[in-house]
Amino acid sequence: VQLQASGGGLVQAGGSLTLSCAASGRAFSDYIMGWFRQAPGKEREFVSTVNRSGGSTLYADSVKGRFTISRDNAENTVYLQMNSLKPEDTAVYYCAADKAQVMAVTEYEYRFWGQGTLVTVSS
Repeated sequence: VQLQASGGGLVQAGGSLTLSCAASGRAFSDYIMGWFRQAPGKEREFVSTVNRSGGSTLYADSVKGRFTISRDNAENTVYLQMNSLKPEDTAVYYCAADKAQVMAVTEYEYRFWGQGTLVTVSS
């Protein structure tokens, strides 16, 4: 599967952005999907994941209550709705996919990665 992330940009603190990740290929619903981010000078970290059906989700504590992951299997797309953005949310955001049975929270569990989209939150 090939992944194409989009939707990043510059936003003021307290604002919102929605990231999208479009997947090519068949059987999108066979993949768990995840979002990770990498801030300047830091390691890539887990943000959120969603199971194959979209019925279960997990979030990093740092984004819980502010971010919402969702997927549209008919459109082969996963979304990350980001609200109440903070300057510390500034990072390159990556979507990832894997044919795992259960959701995964470490980058090593995902075989397929998008190219990343930059989110910058100004104070």
